[in-house]
Amino acid sequence: MESYRSRLPQIRFSAHCKWVYGLLFPWFIPLIGYLLLGNPYLTQPRVFFTATAINLSVATITFFTMDALVLGISTRFSGMKQTGRRILFMFLAFAIVTSSVIISTFWVYTHFSILNYVADYNAIKQILLLNLLANVVSVGIYEGIYSITEWKASTIEKEQLRKANLQSQIDGLKNQVNPHFLFNSLNSLTALISKDPDKAEEFVTEMSQVYRYLLQTNNYETTTLETELKFIQSYYHMLKTRFGNGVSMDLAIDDRYLNRYLPPLTLQLLVENAVKHNIVKSNKPLLIEIQSTPEGRLMIRNNLQRKRTPVASNRVGLSNIAAKYQLLSKDEMEIRETESHFIVTVPLLEQVNS
Repeated sequence: MESYRSRLPQIRFSAHCKWVYGLLFPWFIPLIGYLLLGNPYLTQPRVFFTATAINLSVATITFFTMDALVLGISTRFSGMKQTGRRILFMFLAFAIVTSSVIISTFWVYTHFSILNYVADYNAIKQILLLNLLANVVSVGIYEGIYSITEWKASTIEKEQLRKANLQSQIDGLKNQVNPHFLFNSLNSLTALISKDPDKAEEFVTEMSQVYRYLLQTNNYETTTLETELKFIQSYYHMLKTRFGNGVSMDLAIDDRYLNRYLPPLTLQLLVENAVKHNIVKSNKPLLIEIQSTPEGRLMIRNNLQRKRTPVASNRVGLSNIAAKYQLLSKDEMEIRETESHFIVTVPLLEQVNS
């Protein structure tokens, strides 16, 4: 489904057309005709309709051209911090293009003696000054529409992010609190109590940290990589207790990225995805690698050893992570598969979006 954000240019274009036509054209076009031709414009129907048709056609073509240019400018300078530059470039574009069109129109009227027009340079000056006023009004309308739609988009995206986070929390809890996971965890704990009480106590500690983190992340849209790594190590300890030498995890993280941000449970969902879809045996171990890249991203890779009976999957976990990154950053996650590995690369955000 097309997002609201991706439709903003069309929304702004439509709204801008409506408001400019409604507020400017009804008085601007007749006033230009009067300044251009004087009393005959008001007293002679042929002059009125001919001049109005010509001026309206030129103004309409100019307007649509300008709207396309301004949309390009607003795309180039889209941030709220770039408001001043956006307004400046929009006004310059309006002033240069519309003034050029007006001067060209005067030349055409004079050169071809349309409606017996004779050049009146005072009228030209008046129309150019009026045009500057119209440019100010038009830029104001456009920027007002831009600001309103930006605010609306921001509100909608925050709501989408809230829903995505809620779904992620629900999915995370389902993955961890479902009877199978709880049964396997308690089964591992039961076996440890009789064989190795100290290790059983350590397992309970790690298990409590896993569930505590799951509950705490309900209040946050992002978390630091350092926090997420501490959690995944607790989660990995539980997997290690369950699968023994059947699973191993290798971390290679540059310390300078530890304070970067990512959505909570990102690593848990990706590690769980690897365990869910691959054979995990001591004679055929699953190796999960988590490492930072020189570009400041995080790569999660596991060797491919698909189960003979594929596990049904709707890829909710991967879709959920991708959706949250689309809302948090312009930089998206990447998913690729080779003959030997399944690889997911996610951005590490430098700051939390407010």
